[in-house]
Amino acid sequence: MLAFILRRLMQSVAVLLAVGMVSFFLFRYVGDPINAMVGQDTPAVEREALRQKLGLDDPAPVQFVRFITNAAHGEFGLSYRTSEPVNRMILERLPATLELSFCAALFALLVGVPMGVYTGLYPRHWTSRLLQAVSLIGISLPTFLIGILLILFFSVILRWLPSFGRGETVAIGWWTTNFLRWKGLEALILPSITLGLFQLTLLMRLVRSEMLEVMRTDYIKFARARGLTNRAINFGHALKNTLVPVITVTGLQLGSLIAFALVTETVFAWPGVGQLFIQSVQFSDIPVMAAYLMLIGLFFVIINLAVDLLYFVVDPRLRGQMGMRSGAH
Repeated sequence: MLAFILRRLMQSVAVLLAVGMVSFFLFRYVGDPINAMVGQDTPAVEREALRQKLGLDDPAPVQFVRFITNAAHGEFGLSYRTSEPVNRMILERLPATLELSFCAALFALLVGVPMGVYTGLYPRHWTSRLLQAVSLIGISLPTFLIGILLILFFSVILRWLPSFGRGETVAIGWWTTNFLRWKGLEALILPSITLGLFQLTLLMRLVRSEMLEVMRTDYIKFARARGLTNRAINFGHALKNTLVPVITVTGLQLGSLIAFALVTETVFAWPGVGQLFIQSVQFSDIPVMAAYLMLIGLFFVIINLAVDLLYFVVDPRLRGQMGMRSGAH
């Protein structure tokens, strides 16, 4: 187990180095950051002095080594747009994105998994057919259109929920949270539904297909022959054996929720790191864009590592295989 964790950590470091290389060389050709930092009337001498101060005249390998070294220490330099430290800008926005992604994932799990179990156990019931038809909306419609429709209905017509912003927040150290204010919770509802609706339908269809497959296996037939109750068979045997693919997809989709929350943040003017990335693209703010990509890569690496470790908890076959390999060595 320890060797497996160490091997996965080394692979994670290699992945982060690859992400750092891609982000550095990709954003290096987005545009000239000097044009975004100074006005058109700035003399060429001042432009050149600023270029040398930022190290933009150095060879690309030198800049890359400096970028990776600083990134390892959590330093991404100054923003070309605001001249503020990039790590402070990221930390100020990060709680908003993480809380939004957490609520969207929780919404998808709490609603999608029960819907998948129900439609898997009763595939021919009319409510199952209705749920599958409704789930097509979550898959077919783009995220920004779902957000606009929710704003139109719940904010403009009914006036029940706010249409933009984070609402009231409470600061706990450097972390600002929506969870301790009612207005903050209200502001989370529409963005969370918008962001989590696609994941909900994905989980529902995955759990449904896995349940249908498991319910046809021999051990379920033997369990029925032994006289076990439907509750014990459905939730003690069938649902437990559908968890491995569900954990995989949930983990990967959690990373996607964080990475692709920028569309939802833009629609709802949600002050997260996704909106910060969009603003940085408009001004060719390379340090912020590179830091955002490195941050997303780090989240994916951590989530994938956690998913691999969860396999050992829910699937005894993997623990057995690892034990046989250790014994063989």
